[in-house]
Amino acid sequence: MLLLSRFALFLTATEGDIQEGGNGILQMLMSLIWIVPLIAIFYFLMIRPESKRKKAAAKMRDELIVGDEVTTIGGIVGKVVSIKDDTVTIESGPERARVKIMRWAISTKGQQVTDK
Repeated sequence: MLLLSRFALFLTATEGDIQEGGNGILQMLMSLIWIVPLIAIFYFLMIRPESKRKKAAAKMRDELIVGDEVTTIGGIVGKVVSIKDDTVTIESGPERARVKIMRWAISTKGQQVTDK
């Protein structure tokens, strides 16, 4: 808030004000010079990679087909046996237990499983 008020004062300052109190305005400009690169670094190191990961995960979930081996966020590994809207049914374990899960609960997709 203080930075914004100083910036507003800078915008309304006359040339005489700048010559008299130029040191304060110079300090404010130096602060602004550091803030802009910090925001850019924050964007490229935090926000952009996270959005790329979200897009890749959404694409992986949209491209699921019957027969894919998947792992859920709960750690259940199984083979996709049916896909309906936002639900996916997977078959897991030697007893071939079927579990219906939400599509968003799939964390990774493995190699395609073929029955022999």
